[in-house]
Amino acid sequence: MPQLVDTTIRLLSQEPLAERVSAAGLYELVAELDTAGFACLEISGGGCFDSAVRRGIESPWERIRAIKARCSTPLGMALRGRFLVGSRPVSGDLVRRFVASAAASGIDVFRLHDPLNDLANLREAADAIRAAEKELSVGLVHSPGPSGETDVLLERAHHLNELGASRVLIHDPASSLHPAMARELVERVGEASGLPVGLHCQGAGGVGLAAAIEAVRAGAERIACALYPIALSLHRVSAEALTQSLAGVGLDTGVDLDRLWRCSELVDEALGDEPVPPLSPRVAVRAAEYSLPAGLVAELDARLRENASADRLDEVLEELTTIRRECGWPPLASPIGQVLGSQALLHVLAAQRWRFVVDELRDLVEGRYGSPPGEIDPTVQRAVELLGDGIELEEEPPEALEEVREDAQGLASSEEELLLLALYGDDAEPLLRSVRGRGRRDESETAGLTPSEAERLREIIRVVQESGIGEVTIEEGEMRVTVRRTDERGEVPLVSVPVPTAPVHEEPAGTAEPPPSEIIPIESPMVGTFYRAPQPGAPPFVEEGDTVELGQTLCILEAMKLMNEVKAESEGVVRRICVDNAAPVQYGDVLFELEPLNGRPLDAL
Repeated sequence: MPQLVDTTIRLLSQEPLAERVSAAGLYELVAELDTAGFACLEISGGGCFDSAVRRGIESPWERIRAIKARCSTPLGMALRGRFLVGSRPVSGDLVRRFVASAAASGIDVFRLHDPLNDLANLREAADAIRAAEKELSVGLVHSPGPSGETDVLLERAHHLNELGASRVLIHDPASSLHPAMARELVERVGEASGLPVGLHCQGAGGVGLAAAIEAVRAGAERIACALYPIALSLHRVSAEALTQSLAGVGLDTGVDLDRLWRCSELVDEALGDEPVPPLSPRVAVRAAEYSLPAGLVAELDARLRENASADRLDEVLEELTTIRRECGWPPLASPIGQVLGSQALLHVLAAQRWRFVVDELRDLVEGRYGSPPGEIDPTVQRAVELLGDGIELEEEPPEALEEVREDAQGLASSEEELLLLALYGDDAEPLLRSVRGRGRRDESETAGLTPSEAERLREIIRVVQESGIGEVTIEEGEMRVTVRRTDERGEVPLVSVPVPTAPVHEEPAGTAEPPPSEIIPIESPMVGTFYRAPQPGAPPFVEEGDTVELGQTLCILEAMKLMNEVKAESEGVVRRICVDNAAPVQYGDVLFELEPLNGRPLDAL
């Protein structure tokens, strides 16, 4: 009997859906999916860690543990071999410690693959997974290329037993696996590896569903899918459609279809009527035409639009195909597809090939990421060598965790937090400071309470922080606690408040002030007390004239003993601080006036 693996939770926890469903809504969905009959719920991966670090509210490790506490179905995580959850390879020490932390947090099944199908990049992670006594599924990435790419996969499949894999998974990130090919590949990979075979595929227009059905008919025993609203939005295989289709041909999955529809209603209600960017019909058509991952095409389309070159998408996609051939036909799994796409974008916008080389493509050509399946064009090798100006690559790119610990200066209090610093560097610091600040506030807020009362209070705060609830009042004996949400979107977190951008007001002609379109007023999202610094005697977060980055803290608003950080929602210059320190503010009061920064240079993807 075929089994299904649900990827809904992972997809809802990464872009472009990461902020569309509250944590409380996600946990409610987990409870429903837990009883639906899935073999595994895949809940985390690289995109989830990226999104959690970017948002700076909740640690991705906390999310895993919270789901584990609510779920008895095995939980899965997707890892990119030596890349783990990032875009660059890391040391064996970090790989082993990351896997150990993930297993300790509640991950039962690891879906491990290398973007280049270089099995040498999987050995350290595979050893760590076996040492943790967790289930290992090894993936082989299928991408269209020269004739013979199937032979490369079969050659790799012969060696999977050496990694201790319990099954092999065929990955199809580019929607290139058509039904007949899926059937043939499942049969041949199963024969070559001697392992059970599974399938993770994408595809608009029903291609993914047809490939999944044929794969099961050929003997595939696990198929990845997602709930209907996610499948429609992100071009995945629908769990409902797959369950119905397989049952219709006598291949029952044991999944409760009625419960799936109830789960879809929860997701549909949470997502609302807003379209899910960036997978527009235009992007979907180009992705299918060029056999490219839809997410990659969407990134390139967005970057071209930023540079007023939306009409050049076809040029970039054709150039991407050419660069892929020149670089040895590497598969297009993340992050390799993004690396090639960055180079193609530079070629088209600069109207000149190989004048510049992005660092990541240089690493790819010089072998830092592993070995691509084909030969690299000598012309490209020579161009990379000349543009590299003789700079030598380090043998061990990342630092050891002990070195990170020495530099952390108390910011990280656990190994999992050190891992975030090692993987994301300065980008992880806002998240870890939020976690540290949350702990200090917990101590002050719960002073004088019994341990059970303190835990109850923290739970109330978490409920309001993570849910769409507007207000909660709890009365127990003589204790009465009210926690109220005050912003329009209903998404005020405990330590970071999304600040709505107020409408721009017209000014009379002739004023000496900057044009209205160049001033962004930052309004108070709540009633509270305004503090310019994190604590008495500390330097202010910002001064007038300072340049601030997206996500940088501007001030703190204290309300009901909760210290809520107000952060910049765009880059800009602080032109005016409108409120005195320690002054009370009302909802909608202007706190700061920012002048936006424009004309930033083009960065690689």
